Amino acid sequence: MSQEFKKCLERGKIKKFTPGIKLAKKELGLAREDLKISLKSLAEKNYRWSIVQSYYSMFYSARALVYSRKYRENSHFCLIEAIRALFVETGKLNVSLVESLAEAKNLREAADYHGDFSEINCRKLAKKAKEFLTAANGLL
Repeated sequence: MSQEFKKCLERGKIKKFTPGIKLAKKELGLAREDLKISLKSLAEKNYRWSIVQSYYSMFYSARALVYSRKYRENSHFCLIEAIRALFVETGKLNVSLVESLAEAKNLREAADYHGDFSEINCRKLAKKAKEFLTAANGLL
């Protein structure tokens, strides 16, 4: 278990959450919904909104995975660390997907807070969100 994940547990940013198992499928539904909206926004050339929704699709996919292990997050950073510890370190998820999630977080923050976004990043992120959702579906 990674040091960062342990720190998240110690700080209460990741907590045990027994009801998570029942909620994991609901989170995947939210991920599918956000991906659909992201693709619609992409088609309409609303790149900023598409980036935000692609990130949230990945966020909800990741949350579903963490819920399935009876944890919940109180931090986007710690959600990423939980995915790394619970799924990448155990060989259940490719490291490239958690790296894509971290990149998506950064791209979403740049788009949302600084108005910094591009069509290229938008298209890349929509593709990664679909890959992440597919992987999460496969694990659940």
